[in-house]
Amino acid sequence: MDKVKPLANAVALAYHSGDSAPRIVAKGHGLIAEQIIERAKEHGVAVHESKELVALLMQVELDEHIPPALYRAVAELLAWLYRVEAAQQRGGNV
Repeated sequence: MDKVKPLANAVALAYHSGDSAPRIVAKGHGLIAEQIIERAKEHGVAVHESKELVALLMQVELDEHIPPALYRAVAELLAWLYRVEAAQQRGGNV
């Protein structure tokens, strides 16, 4: 019997200079989540998989800043993203 792949959730964050914190710019479940991930990859945006963090971010309303309780987790995510982007610029691996 084939295993049914569980429907995924996805959240997209954006941070602009002057913002107090990153903002939720897209979120969705199932097909919408797949489209968010596909669009990110098409535009060269690194995709990080963390079911726990996504579950917490799914509770934040669209276009809202992330709450202070998630600052540390998102800071760690941004540090990971920085390392990924730096490695890509050098042509190497993370």
